[in-house]
Amino acid sequence: MPPSNIPGQTFGDLAPSAYPGERLGLPREGHGSVARFGRRLMALVIDWAIASLVVSGIAALVPAWNAVSQHPATIPLVFAVLQIVFISTIGGSMGHRLLGLRIVPLAGGYVGLWRPVVRTVLLCLVVPILVWDSDQRGFHDKIAGTMLIRG
Repeated sequence: MPPSNIPGQTFGDLAPSAYPGERLGLPREGHGSVARFGRRLMALVIDWAIASLVVSGIAALVPAWNAVSQHPATIPLVFAVLQIVFISTIGGSMGHRLLGLRIVPLAGGYVGLWRPVVRTVLLCLVVPILVWDSDQRGFHDKIAGTMLIRG
């Protein structure tokens, strides 16, 4: 067990940061800064609308899909698939990219496939997105080792 007299070594011992992302070495604002709540929420609304349009469009084109599209899990499932596909290929969902946001791994490099899968499963549980840290990273991002930034 680490000694409790070493600053920053025990739970709750960290001094408050001046702005979200400071501890992560990110700028206060602009390119590369932590995405703020308004943009995150708008991206989520856009992504949900796209998933709804995809389900409605397929239902209109494929009569057999009409019964499937009525199931309450259809839109969340399409939402999840779109999240995983777009985050792993273009670095963010369509909503993220339209609002100038992208998802990057904390370790740097390519986000891969497992991070978008873990992040999306947790995102669909809803509760993890309500738990934030001082860097405005949701629990789903913390577990996946990712952050949503501007740029």
